[in-house]
Amino acid sequence: MTRSIAEIAALSPVIPVVVVEAVQDAVPLAEALLAGGIGIIEITLRTPQALEAAARVAKAVPGIALGIGSVLDHRQLAAARDAGAQFIVTPGTPPKLAEALARSGLPALPGSASLSEMLALRDLGFDHLKFFPAEPAGGAAYLKAVSGPVPELRFCPTGGIDAEKAKAYLALANVPCVGGSWLAPDALVRARDWAGITARAQATLAALRP
Repeated sequence: MTRSIAEIAALSPVIPVVVVEAVQDAVPLAEALLAGGIGIIEITLRTPQALEAAARVAKAVPGIALGIGSVLDHRQLAAARDAGAQFIVTPGTPPKLAEALARSGLPALPGSASLSEMLALRDLGFDHLKFFPAEPAGGAAYLKAVSGPVPELRFCPTGGIDAEKAKAYLALANVPCVGGSWLAPDALVRARDWAGITARAQATLAALRP
């Protein structure tokens, strides 16, 4: 089943942003998040193993919505699609990448940090955007201000957000979800503490959902 980006953004108040250093950790990590009630994951292209890790998750954990993030150009976009990505996330979106995303037909959260970038992406048909780096770029106050001129846009802010800061973002009408690494921090992944990650996921949902 192909989900729209709006449906994907509604799956969880938090999209776990993860870095996979060992391919064999990808599936148990995804399973741990899913067991904690988080039906979505963003595997970032920050390691050489990321695409293989994502492909394994796509095959072994069909119950989780697989995103591939840190996509920087059309080649990585094509590779992410081949690996089984259900949605794409970019940190920033220059014109050529934006056009490639629009042509791909894949749901996407294209990265933006300014109102001009947001308007350019809106003109290409994107209505759900990544706001990155969220905290340095103005935080929740910036997105609240943006809702005036472009109330139709929705954002997934990422960058410098923790469990406490997430609450301020999620209180905004134009923020259906946030992205963050605190659900699956590097230390827990390296320790293969899958139970700990499941517990973090459960605690996060309990704290953030009404």
